[in-house]
Amino acid sequence: MIGYMGSGKTAVGQALAKIFKIPFIDLDNEIVKVEKKSIDKIFNENGELYFRKIEYNCLKNILKLSSLSIISLGGGTPCYFDTMEMLNENDKIDTIFLRTSITNLTERLFKEINHRPKIKHLNRKKVLNEFIGKHLFERNKFYNKSKLVINTDDKSIFEIADEIKFRLT
Repeated sequence: MIGYMGSGKTAVGQALAKIFKIPFIDLDNEIVKVEKKSIDKIFNENGELYFRKIEYNCLKNILKLSSLSIISLGGGTPCYFDTMEMLNENDKIDTIFLRTSITNLTERLFKEINHRPKIKHLNRKKVLNEFIGKHLFERNKFYNKSKLVINTDDKSIFEIADEIKFRLT
């Protein structure tokens, strides 16, 4: 599962895991287990480059050790190193981009802004909207390399999961 924060990667990934009766893995949670620190603390103490290296290695280990599963990546994961190429070159992996409009992301994220360390300082919707727009401009070239692109606007978690199931089977 690939997409910007707030696109539904975790919620849709968990729903898909239930539908297919396979494990769900959240990459950020796995990094926290390995590092024994929150993502925010890793960023603050060691910087983004350190985090991205840990993130990349953690993903490679998950892919090596895990059987069939649904994996939710962090919003920036596909944008570093050769991550998208590594994922897309593997015939056993389906990369799924949950494409969500800037307007919907702004609405979703503004409601939970205090629980998102990376954006909690953006206390006005207009500023948050511009922040998301800038990030999506930079990240969409990576996200759009996904094998499957699903528009999430105006769809429930279960509608999105059903659409993915239909398109994968």
